[in-house]
Amino acid sequence: MVELSVALLLLKADATVTIIHSHAHDSKSIIREADIVITAAGQAKMIEGDWIKSGAAVIDVGTNAIDDPSRISGYRVVGDVDFEEASKVAGWLTPFPGGVGPMTVAMLIKNTLDGVKRKITQ
Repeated sequence: MVELSVALLLLKADATVTIIHSHAHDSKSIIREADIVITAAGQAKMIEGDWIKSGAAVIDVGTNAIDDPSRISGYRVVGDVDFEEASKVAGWLTPFPGGVGPMTVAMLIKNTLDGVKRKITQ
């Protein structure tokens, strides 16, 4: 659950955090007020470009498969944010794919190494 972890980190940094779920009433107006949007809803292209406040930072953690007959696999992977539309208004937007995935892998490796170092020095 990335959303709870990130929310707690942001709260610790004195940020005002609003958590909404994919079926929340009036999600668009809530997201439209945000300076930072972090999404992990699991719904392909749920957040459209006009949902994003101009200049907002958008971090798309969602991973969704959608049908794509032009691909050998018959599908392609997209995020929760409509990247093409959001890129027109967002001040910063993680690419998809290749946005948060490499950072996740890097942190997993770092945490593993830190754990091994602690175990060796005990």
